[in-house]
Amino acid sequence: MRKERELKVLSPTGILGYGFPVESFERGLEKNPDVIGVDAGSTDPGPYYLGSGELLVGADNLKRDLELLLRAGCRRNIPVIIGSAGGAGTGTHVRRVEEIIEEIAREDRLSFRLGTIGADIPKDAVRKGLETGRITPLPSVPDLTHDDVAESTAIVAQMGHEPVIDAVNKGCDVILCGRCYDPVPFSAVPVNAGFDMGLSCHMGKILECAAIAAVPGSGCDCVLGTITEDSFTLETLNKERRFTIASTAAHTLYEKRDPYHLPGPGGTIDLRQARFEALDNGAVRVAGSRYLRSEKHMIKLEGARPVGHRTMSVAGIRDPVLIGRIDEVISAVRQEAETNFHGREDGFELLFHVYGKDGVMGGRETVKESTSHELGLVIEAVGRSRELSQAVCAFARSTFLHFGYPGRLSTAGNLAFLHSPSDVYCGRVYRFSLYHLLEIDDPREFFPIEVKEI
Repeated sequence: MRKERELKVLSPTGILGYGFPVESFERGLEKNPDVIGVDAGSTDPGPYYLGSGELLVGADNLKRDLELLLRAGCRRNIPVIIGSAGGAGTGTHVRRVEEIIEEIAREDRLSFRLGTIGADIPKDAVRKGLETGRITPLPSVPDLTHDDVAESTAIVAQMGHEPVIDAVNKGCDVILCGRCYDPVPFSAVPVNAGFDMGLSCHMGKILECAAIAAVPGSGCDCVLGTITEDSFTLETLNKERRFTIASTAAHTLYEKRDPYHLPGPGGTIDLRQARFEALDNGAVRVAGSRYLRSEKHMIKLEGARPVGHRTMSVAGIRDPVLIGRIDEVISAVRQEAETNFHGREDGFELLFHVYGKDGVMGGRETVKESTSHELGLVIEAVGRSRELSQAVCAFARSTFLHFGYPGRLSTAGNLAFLHSPSDVYCGRVYRFSLYHLLEIDDPREFFPIEVKEI
């Protein structure tokens, strides 16, 4: 009887640099995986890392994880594929992670073929797409303008499978990708080997978060995915965890507006016929996932632009009288700040986040009556300049600290500050300027591959 064809993918951690237990990783290596895939980025942390070029995870943490992956990959002849390098996958991020890879290679005397794939999109290409009607906004996103493009400090696009498969076929042992569709580092090799696109992408969608879909869930533990002709199986590599039908199906809903469809470059994963089966060893088998190719090949553009500087102050409130009047005091302090800084052409935004009342949901909070005996207050000032953000925060903080309200008994401060100094400058503030789809003719068009021997 012919043995069923299979391919194994090892996912060590949810984000490169988050760490993972060495024991779990070694247990995965013992199962002889065909590829090690790892996601390294996301838009989840907001636009700052895209706009600034700063690493999402510290260089030391990246190096720790990369050392383990590169040593295993080189010594066992297992390709290592890294998606969305550095957090946002800009050229700056790719170069920084590449430097860490080369440093590890020198220190450990490792030799391999490195393929890097860029994902930066030239502004002229975006303008051309805008002028020719090939750019459409994602839901709840405004139409793109030329000013949005001009003011962006970085613009990237999510690459699909094609550039990564090309790098695999060029014999690259380590593939370092710029911004990448999340499942690709895990699904590119199975797709290239002829396995079903829908199953490969669905498996990759779960593997990109490593053990988050297990019970108990963790973003920093290892998982193995095994794909066959008609299904894939997920198993944890830590004896303390297991997959269940509920946990696996629930993760399938992760980061989706529609529970049955997950769009990506060139097509959509269709989960309407997906079936989940629990196995005896704490694993889950999944079948029935399909892939629907789009008539047009669309890639997601992500851009960020600077909007100012942020200064924050964190304090606690314990006075029950002030807690009962918190909304009116905030309104009065805001009014005084607007009066004090009236006429400033550079502009500012003053925000108050009240934790214990509506700090998470803001105006969408459904619980209107708070019974908290203490509140946490974050005063946030965003100004066009660093100096203005610091001045507005200091004014709001001092005004709130000494504000007199009806029923106040103490003439001392209203706030208990967490730090000294109480005001903390947080750096530049960015907003997403592009969250749009661009129609392209060639899925490789904006994703150049550079190959070199390390």
